[in-house]
Amino acid sequence: MEKNYRRCASCRLVALKSAFWRIVKVHPSQQVQLDGGIGRSAYLCPQKSCLDLAKKKNRLGRSLKANVPEEIYQKLGQRLNDEL
Repeated sequence: MEKNYRRCASCRLVALKSAFWRIVKVHPSQQVQLDGGIGRSAYLCPQKSCLDLAKKKNRLGRSLKANVPEEIYQKLGQRLNDEL
């Protein structure tokens, strides 16, 4: 079975899908959420530098073609702290 590769929206690193956080713009509701759902997805490395750059330059918003709420960045920051 072929591996699933994705690209980080911030640093453009290509790696296995499991190495990234998934941010989704859910199709019917157009809401942005983490991990689950069907719709447009963006992937982000679980690193502080990628999170900061994605927030500063709105890379997730451009990838998802939607506004990313501040709470999404806060949840990702909390995940990062929990992993350390």
